[in-house]
Amino acid sequence: MGIAYEGQHTSSDHDGSYFWQPQPYKMHLFLYFFENQGFNECPRICVFQTECANFVRLLQPHNRTHLLACGTGAFQPMCAFISVGHRGEHVFTMDPTNVENGRGKVPHDPSLPFASTCSGGELYTGLTADFLGRDSVIFRSMGSRSTMRTETDQKLLHAPQKTPQFLFEIRNSSLLILVPDNVDRDNDKVYFFFTEKATEAGDREGAIHTRVGRVCANDVGGQRVLVNKWSTFIKARLVCSVPGPHGIDTHFNQLEDVFLLRTKDERNPDVYALFSTISNVFQGFAVCVYRMADIREAFNGPFAHKEGPDYRWGAYEGRVPYPRPGVCPSKITNQPGREFGSTKDFPDSVLQFARNHPLMWRPVYPALRRPVLVKANTPYKLRQIVVDRVEAEDGQYDVMFIGTDVGTVLKVIALHGGNSLDAEEVTLEELQVFKVPTPITSMDISVKRQSLYVGSPAGVALVKLHRCETYGNACAECCLARDPYCAWDGAVCARYLANSKRRFRRQDIRHGNPVLQCSDQNLSEDLDMTEDRMVYVKLDDRILSTDQGLLFRRVLHQDEGSYICRSREHGFTQTLARLNLQVLQGETVDDLLTRDIGGLSDPFKDRSTGGYRAWMPCSAYSRAGSLGTIGQSRTWFKDIMQLIGPSNLPHVEEYCERMWCNDKLRRKHKSMVEKYRQAQDSARKVRKSPGERNRTPRDVSLWEE
Repeated sequence: MGIAYEGQHTSSDHDGSYFWQPQPYKMHLFLYFFENQGFNECPRICVFQTECANFVRLLQPHNRTHLLACGTGAFQPMCAFISVGHRGEHVFTMDPTNVENGRGKVPHDPSLPFASTCSGGELYTGLTADFLGRDSVIFRSMGSRSTMRTETDQKLLHAPQKTPQFLFEIRNSSLLILVPDNVDRDNDKVYFFFTEKATEAGDREGAIHTRVGRVCANDVGGQRVLVNKWSTFIKARLVCSVPGPHGIDTHFNQLEDVFLLRTKDERNPDVYALFSTISNVFQGFAVCVYRMADIREAFNGPFAHKEGPDYRWGAYEGRVPYPRPGVCPSKITNQPGREFGSTKDFPDSVLQFARNHPLMWRPVYPALRRPVLVKANTPYKLRQIVVDRVEAEDGQYDVMFIGTDVGTVLKVIALHGGNSLDAEEVTLEELQVFKVPTPITSMDISVKRQSLYVGSPAGVALVKLHRCETYGNACAECCLARDPYCAWDGAVCARYLANSKRRFRRQDIRHGNPVLQCSDQNLSEDLDMTEDRMVYVKLDDRILSTDQGLLFRRVLHQDEGSYICRSREHGFTQTLARLNLQVLQGETVDDLLTRDIGGLSDPFKDRSTGGYRAWMPCSAYSRAGSLGTIGQSRTWFKDIMQLIGPSNLPHVEEYCERMWCNDKLRRKHKSMVEKYRQAQDSARKVRKSPGERNRTPRDVSLWEE
């Protein structure tokens, strides 16, 4: 069995070992393939040979000294324990003789979605358990309690489109997030999120909904009904939509990822969910935030039920048996004379009701009933999300790190101002994590180490949560970045620390106003620059805006002058570039074309007129015979390049030599020289007429009106 990063296949060597080739600046896991059983069946069960590699889908902490690793094993899943030792020990070993069956722990097919987590020695997984990938189940295995799974019933899981993302409510565990219902540990519950076909959508084909499901951690199934099946399973719909005109909302129904963010109230963490649309009209993504209190309220509400002659869905108004389906056997459910030590003690009526009514009637809406982030028609897809709550000078901000399918990570915050429900999206950074475009498959955050771990098919990368030094060396630039991690400390843009008391610390995340924050920090004079004599460039068919700047397709005399490129944000204006444009007349261009030709050797003289021929680059290089002569022949376009910018001159010289002196272009060059000479003669004749305007050569006439 070989171990690589989640969802990736290992590569094979001639000796049968499977490993990952290391890449620079990436971290990889290395183990060895020690079991060839199952690979002999590859031709019969694999469409492609690569499918028979050992895709490691599960790598979870089992206890303080061991990891649980499971792989697809050529469509025969198997698991093993990896010893990592105690803290401080550098151990990473595996016993090749201690391998167990992995069915129910990882899917057979490496391409199928999957989710898992461990708690208290128990493994919870959401997967397709059968070889054909049709049996979507939620498993609990290992540990001291009996193995549990969802019932093979269309009422429970309707062909989930996304395998569940798990969130747990297990108290006093370093492996899981603490979200207790109350002081009674028997009330610990498991929450998971998934997308499935919506049966309550009626006749709408392809309608899917995102759900939040819940089971009790101490669920052991029923005595006669739901034996070794979840007896406390219930689910509710998660709604993430944008209000539209005429009451028609745009829904984001496809769940991509979920992240649980702790709050000061340990019972009510925030759930960040990343959604996408399933529409063929446009591609959109949204991030919605849910309160755990709202999720509990939906589970405590009425059950969904089909009633009436046409079997329409509605709220169940009949008698609900006791104890209420979905609750855990605990001290709270026990009453005098009616004590329930486990779910096996629940009456059959409770279990039958739970089997027939797993869906809640009321959906769960996000905070403020709308997304905090919406992106539409982007050139990439959003796939993963993690969130960090950061303390800033003017309050707390949730910084979202969103992974895409092209290997980039977006660092975004959402600001709510005043009484408005709409959020202002501020993209702080867009990081290209990997050198080549590759989908990001997983992300994890370490607040203690201030690091973000990003996984993809290319490897695992480590990214810092903040890079304050990249925001410039001025107070205004640091303030305009609006990064909650960073603040101006009087000298540099540095990491903001809430407990630090620095006199000159400047930060304004909500408004990003450097004029107010940096008024005593020697701002540039550009702040107060008057605009009385400034004229803004109007874009049209002649003047275009490109990523490299303005493009003049035809230059006029009135275009001459100074051009200033300025950025403006929240009242602050900063000059980024200043250029002077000089429009040349036809005579000036002629002079530049013939200047310094007198320094050339006799072969360049035009013996018929006594003057000098126009500059011919390729023939000049072939006849000159010395580098000094070649250097002289370049001087005419050096003068022109100085008007544009001397920093680019070496690149232009290189380009001209490559273009003009190509053997393939020599024949074309001869005809161009002849046409150019004729154009010069025509220009001289026109100039002799005193009443006519000066004309320019053909190659330059396009720049004049």
